[in-house]
Amino acid sequence: MGLFSGLLGNAAEVDVADVETELATILADGEKPEQVFKLIRDLIVFTNRRLIFIDKQGVTGSKKEYMSIPYRSIVRFAAETKGHFDLESDLKIWLSSADEPICKTFSKDGSIMAVQKALATYVCR
Repeated sequence: MGLFSGLLGNAAEVDVADVETELATILADGEKPEQVFKLIRDLIVFTNRRLIFIDKQGVTGSKKEYMSIPYRSIVRFAAETKGHFDLESDLKIWLSSADEPICKTFSKDGSIMAVQKALATYVCR
């Protein structure tokens, strides 16, 4: 994924091998990353056990928030594509323990649909 594409909010699938070192410290024994998407500098990681959002914060990105969501906690999800006047796409994920969904914003419909397809693959097993 190019820098310009990342700045525009386009998620791109990255090779799992490229981020394995970064993920090694947070994965449980026997857990393996299977698909990874990069959105600007944040990561959306699909493992064989859970969904992980890695939010890199601050100027240098050294501060990180890791949000782990077991697939069994996801009760529904929606991908809203952009329209003529709305230039952004939204991914919404509802959890069994929360009233409000987790929302992620994308600027390109194709990238949100790839993440939505991955969600369908892992949640609907």
